[in-house]
Amino acid sequence: MLRVNWYLYSGVGFLSLVLGSFVFAGYQLHRFLNDANTLPIEAVAIKGERIYTTDKDIQIALQDLMQRSFFSADVNLVQQALEELPWVYRASVRREWPAKLRIYLQEQQPIAHWNGALWLNAQGEVFTAPKRPELEGLPQLAGPNEMASEVLTAYAQVNELLKINGFTLASLTLTPRHAWHATLANGIVLDLGREDKIARIQRFIT
Repeated sequence: MLRVNWYLYSGVGFLSLVLGSFVFAGYQLHRFLNDANTLPIEAVAIKGERIYTTDKDIQIALQDLMQRSFFSADVNLVQQALEELPWVYRASVRREWPAKLRIYLQEQQPIAHWNGALWLNAQGEVFTAPKRPELEGLPQLAGPNEMASEVLTAYAQVNELLKINGFTLASLTLTPRHAWHATLANGIVLDLGREDKIARIQRFIT
């Protein structure tokens, strides 16, 4: 006669019940944490000086991402969306309990026009952003994109030398053949050649 081991079956049944409870609880917790109606993002705190990026720009950039719950919102995606805004240089995002995202924005610092339609920032990096009437007076720099930092450095050197002698440098161009051309605010155009541009500036001043 086959004897049934009820202790074994009852133990297996109890273990199955416990595991099932854990799985169900985990599922319920997952649903709770990812339910935007249960744990919505209630506030966004934005720090950092802003001149060109408006609240509306930020709201539009984040409108889809903000539909998620506080826990399921991907801060990396939020950061990426913010850094895709034309005037944002860097962004950092972190959660702050109980339902807030804290954002720090660093805007681009445009210091020159680049190749007509683009901009050059303080780090010598080329970026794309809409025109701003108040920035029309920035110097016009041009050259191959990979040489942007070198052009910016050359501009600073040449402009300083001209400024102390009463001239203003309006534009500086590096051609694809690595020849330099400078235009002063009074309309004078200087062909500075490929080498010794500072020496040529000195001769012009003399």
